[in-house]
Amino acid sequence: MSEDLDIARKDLLAACGEVSEAGAAETAAGTDLAGEAGGPAFVAMPGSTVEAAAVMRVAADHDLAVGVRGGGSRLDWGIPASRCDVVIDTSRMSAVVEHAAGDLVARLQAGARMGDVAAVLARAGQEIALDVPGDASVGGVVASGLAGPRRLRYGTPRDLLIGITIVRADGTVAKSGGKVVKNVAGYDLGKLFAGSAGTLGLITEATFRLHPLPSARAYVTAEYVAVAVACDAVAAASNSPLVSSAVELTRPEPGGPIRVGVLLEGSPDGVQARSMRMADLLGKADVAADPPAWWPGAPRAGAGETLIRVSFWVSALPRVLDAIEATAATAGVSTAIEGSAGAGVLYLRADAASPALAEFVAVLRGAVAGERGAVAVLAAPAAVRDALADRGGMSGPVPGLALMRAVKDQFDPGHRLAPGRFPETL
Repeated sequence: MSEDLDIARKDLLAACGEVSEAGAAETAAGTDLAGEAGGPAFVAMPGSTVEAAAVMRVAADHDLAVGVRGGGSRLDWGIPASRCDVVIDTSRMSAVVEHAAGDLVARLQAGARMGDVAAVLARAGQEIALDVPGDASVGGVVASGLAGPRRLRYGTPRDLLIGITIVRADGTVAKSGGKVVKNVAGYDLGKLFAGSAGTLGLITEATFRLHPLPSARAYVTAEYVAVAVACDAVAAASNSPLVSSAVELTRPEPGGPIRVGVLLEGSPDGVQARSMRMADLLGKADVAADPPAWWPGAPRAGAGETLIRVSFWVSALPRVLDAIEATAATAGVSTAIEGSAGAGVLYLRADAASPALAEFVAVLRGAVAGERGAVAVLAAPAAVRDALADRGGMSGPVPGLALMRAVKDQFDPGHRLAPGRFPETL
């Protein structure tokens, strides 16, 4: 170990007491934290905001590039970091700091697992309505903007977040929203950090607005051959006064049948009556208390898969589905489609040669642009990322990119937080 790294290690140990070199490579392996320069030298595990701030100050003092790890399930999303010297693992920050059941509010440390949080909140008959994996961390859910089918009714993390505590690149602690005494330059930090993917700072706490756990659920599902009929069903369910919590669509094979599913929540009597009416609305639909086998959770890329998000105005769903099928056929790419059609978000999964897949993404972007839609690649093997480099990259056109760069420069002027991940070259 070089003298500089030895000094950095001692300073990190003084900052939080839980620092390891042995696990650094394993922690980063196969993720965007591995970087291009040999991977991180350290893993630091702060147990509080105070310790996290101390670690960030040490990283700033030694010009160390920082990556953050929560549950680790979405570390392969986005553009990989070009350099990572220290990984901040939030697993020791796992407490439910405060649960004000009467106010429907919970304040959580960033490393708390969503499944553990759900168990605590359920004892009071409450929940964070996000449909995310139980092993996902609170900070990771916010940083990735992760949401599942019920985004139609309850929104995404940025909609449920009412307060946040973060540590900036220089170690400054800032808070926004909730029970707070300090704001930063007028920013709504919760909305700014939702989806920031570790590029602006370290999330250490988050305060969420809660909802009562529904006492009953019903899933109303139907299958359609014609795209137009399936899209009419999505529109009818999304706009119905029956109040759908989710309207999902899946098409496992190109040109195959389309399944539409609707989730209804509430009291047992109310759900039963509404589900019968929804079944009539969809036509020849099935009603069950449990989700069908195909009902998706939060999006996740499998090994070797490319995961693509297509967002659009819901009224454009028929044309978007036609564009996906036509573009895939032309490029020779096979895609499986699923997602929250009622909220204007679909996810495509593909496993294809990189040139064909990159061309598919580029052409599809042009096709949905006329529908005010957008296409972003969330996760992809290295070969696909390379092929996309001269076709708009993983993000494609980014509205307000100049403003985003200015915010990045203000929060992380040294560009040490997940360097290379921010779309600076677009």
